[in-house]
Amino acid sequence: MPREPDVERGEPNGLQVTDDWRHAVDVDAVLAGQGFDPRIVCRQNPASMEAARQALEEGEDLVKPAFACRYLDVLAVAGDRVELENGADLAGPLVARQLAEAEQVAAVICTIGPATESRAAAAMADDPLFGFALDGFGTAAVEAVATAVCRAVEARAAARLARTSAPMCPGMIGWPLDEGQRQLFALVDATQLGVRLTASAQMVPCKSLSMVIGIGRDLPPGNSTCNWCGMAERCRYRGRGCAGRRTENGERRTENADR
Repeated sequence: MPREPDVERGEPNGLQVTDDWRHAVDVDAVLAGQGFDPRIVCRQNPASMEAARQALEEGEDLVKPAFACRYLDVLAVAGDRVELENGADLAGPLVARQLAEAEQVAAVICTIGPATESRAAAAMADDPLFGFALDGFGTAAVEAVATAVCRAVEARAAARLARTSAPMCPGMIGWPLDEGQRQLFALVDATQLGVRLTASAQMVPCKSLSMVIGIGRDLPPGNSTCNWCGMAERCRYRGRGCAGRRTENGERRTENADR
């Protein structure tokens, strides 16, 4: 069974590195990372299938997965503001609503490093099909890292007889990208990951993802990120419980994703 990433540390920013993403990234995930339906591509576009296989083979050596996870107690929720310990806070209708019963939050920033996107950009000039596939691989890889972290946070909560909320990413409906990114980067020291935020609230490296997860014994079960996604009505992945599909930098889903 794949080892879960360790997010149990008590340091304010417990940095851990995990390779568990490899178990979740396959050719179908690479195609999905490009926005394709793997079932259709398999039948109609063998060239894209082969490019996805090549991207999977080459991309694995480019990925340097890392994340920082910080746990903070929730002190109060008033209006659209979630007051956290140490004078920190989160603000927005989405986080205030979904964290109303939370006792704690896990603030997370994930990345796979810059090598994948750099190689994809270089490949675009000579072999755009492969470059696009490698970019899709990077998207799938960072989503897999985020999903592994979510599972570990959930397991930690369950050991304490608590539940977790669905992960919330800046750019979802009710949590504007610019505001949400700056709030999370104020909570988590992303410099240890080599991740920075631009003036337009985009993460660099681009194959990075930020999110907050609520933790509490009275959290309602059954929440899904699909409930807050601006693409929910037309998304082929609706209902699959994805932790971060099209959330990296937030450009594709709502205000937030195009990588």
